[in-house]
Amino acid sequence: MKFNLKPITYYLFAITFLLTSCYNQERNCKDFKTGKFKSEIEINGKKMVSTFERNDSIQIENFNGITDTYDVRWTNDCEYVIKNSKPKNRAEKKAIQMKILTTTKNSYTFEYNFIGETLKQKGIAYKLD
Repeated sequence: MKFNLKPITYYLFAITFLLTSCYNQERNCKDFKTGKFKSEIEINGKKMVSTFERNDSIQIENFNGITDTYDVRWTNDCEYVIKNSKPKNRAEKKAIQMKILTTTKNSYTFEYNFIGETLKQKGIAYKLD
């Protein structure tokens, strides 16, 4: 009696693919609630870099020589909302939803969008301390 191994090989490959595609990367978001960071995002093909320091409820950010202070409200361990503490115009009044997607020992990848808008962008933040 002969067995055809091709179907078995395909089934094993399919099962392996399904099991590995369901893998969720560990997120240690609590490690990034406070500290000093450097953030990189890309807007219209141009890399933008800012530095910021965050404690649990305040974030002070420096971008292009301008310093702004944001109120931080954590909605869960990996998501928070920032809002400019002293907005100077209508655009600065918009709150921003932040979501930590993945973490490494010294960095995290995040996704953000203005609340009420569907366009989401991604960036990476590196812990400096």
